[in-house]
Amino acid sequence: MKTYNLTAEPRTDLGKKAAKTLRAEGKIPVVLNGGEPFELPYNGTIKEGQKIVEIENGRGILTTDLIVSNDAVRKLIYTPDIFAIELDIKGEKKTAVLREVQFHPVKDNILHIDLLEVNDKKPVVMSVPVKVEGHAEGVKAGGKLTLSMKKLKVKAIYSEIPERLVINVDNLGLGKTLQVGDLHFEGLELVSPKEAVVCAVQLTRAARGAAAAAAAAK
Repeated sequence: MKTYNLTAEPRTDLGKKAAKTLRAEGKIPVVLNGGEPFELPYNGTIKEGQKIVEIENGRGILTTDLIVSNDAVRKLIYTPDIFAIELDIKGEKKTAVLREVQFHPVKDNILHIDLLEVNDKKPVVMSVPVKVEGHAEGVKAGGKLTLSMKKLKVKAIYSEIPERLVINVDNLGLGKTLQVGDLHFEGLELVSPKEAVVCAVQLTRAARGAAAAAAAAK
């Protein structure tokens, strides 16, 4: 997975009004989630921008409210690529991945970003782009290859997640489909539904006509 360097600063002025002001200045509110859960009450140091969020059974996690600039995340958001984000918060280094982006329903500008802190011990779930390679048998027979799922959800240690999931379709016949359950990638757990169709070779009108003509000639 590629690395993306991102500088952020703690956000202490919260609320809708403050968020609106930030966006008017070309900045975006960000929340960094993750980290190891702990037993409440918490006796550690709470840094600038951090707050305690109770999760369940008397346990909590620390989340960090941050600010980034629009320009700093443009190449992170508007791309099909996925990244391990090397986050710099006033000199403190953390590694994260993109969890969710909230866009304005009309203007389509970025309203909010959620990041997930990662490490080399705890698996995470990410959507990874699919790349199809090969020349399907069904296409040679006159069919059309269609890709139904451009991304698949996988679970693994972040450093083991590839930039692309490469799927070979050489043996995919006419009218056949390739489902998630048919796929296997070393070191990755596929989280997407097993019955979901990833790609297929559909019968075209020309292929149907050729098949009908061949049947009539027999």
